[in-house]
Amino acid sequence: MTLTTKVKISSGGAYESVFGYSRAVKADNQLHISGTCATPDFEKADAYEQTKSIMNTIASVIQQADMEMEDVVRTVVYVRDINDAEKVAKAHLETFGTIRPASTIVQVDSMLRTWQRVEIETYAIR
Repeated sequence: MTLTTKVKISSGGAYESVFGYSRAVKADNQLHISGTCATPDFEKADAYEQTKSIMNTIASVIQQADMEMEDVVRTVVYVRDINDAEKVAKAHLETFGTIRPASTIVQVDSMLRTWQRVEIETYAIR
């Protein structure tokens, strides 16, 4: 299979140039969205609110890629505390309840910022 188009989508975040990544890359009919955390204004929010913030960012990226939320086929959810899984699942269900992408949830020891509770990778195919 030959790749015909590759489009990089930037968030404008500082770590993109420091780490050398894009918020997302659209390769032909596939969209790969990097691990996404809540925006800094959700620093004091619980896992549910942080996940809702993440879902808003994901929706924005999907729209920028000229795709739909229904095109999402997989999410990988990282939580700092597995006890937050129920709150994260609630927000995930509110977004993907009828779409039902394949998904995994994993507890990790830490994230980039100490206040971050959730990070989500997202994959879509049109």
